[in-house]
Amino acid sequence: MPAFAQPLDLLAIAPHPDDAEISVGGTLLTCHRQGLRVGVLDLTNGEPTPHGSPEIRATETAAATKILQLDWRQNLGLPNRTLEHTLEARRKLATVFRQTRPRIILAPYWEDSHPDHVAATSLIEAARFWSKLTRTDMDGEPFHPPRIFYYFSIHLRIHPQPSFVFDISDAIDEKMASVHCYASQFLTGRVQEFPTALDDIRDRARYWGWSINSKYGEPFASRESVRMSSFASTFDFTPR
Repeated sequence: MPAFAQPLDLLAIAPHPDDAEISVGGTLLTCHRQGLRVGVLDLTNGEPTPHGSPEIRATETAAATKILQLDWRQNLGLPNRTLEHTLEARRKLATVFRQTRPRIILAPYWEDSHPDHVAATSLIEAARFWSKLTRTDMDGEPFHPPRIFYYFSIHLRIHPQPSFVFDISDAIDEKMASVHCYASQFLTGRVQEFPTALDDIRDRARYWGWSINSKYGEPFASRESVRMSSFASTFDFTPR
């Protein structure tokens, strides 16, 4: 695949299909509405699961992609459950970075109990570095994605402090609709007691929205300082 004529502004890397929807679905749709080019790269197909299959998961992913109005989505084809940061996986992901040339990468938070998520973070960080190499046989021109932010797709009962929270108040219904697309993961074969996993996702977005005096939000962490050139956007304290 040659480099994009129009590079992506925002590329979310998801260990499994549904991770992007759960964690950054509102951010992706909001950025798209603001005129940015947004995409998702799923590292695995997420299968096997108790009520899913590769075909079912692909259908669910296509439906969610349409709701979020993504400009681009692909699957890297790495193995689910045994995702590892190998040199071959690093090469494949670095090549995608050289082709899509994203300005911002969204990656899973670096601490989690799910081995696939931890491996994904390590893989993404290394591939970001490799993407800029010059004397290499990788396809595409050298490119170093300028920024990487980490979204909270965390199974541990921990509460990291985010570097910032993105306001998704105007996209919460579409975010939840995109998560609902994954019936095999959240609905099929489940006893729907309250609160459900879907309730939990919405409630977390409500909490993070409250933390920034808004309705709904999605948190992000950064290992590096976040640049600001104006305080103007922080002056609106009107409750939403």
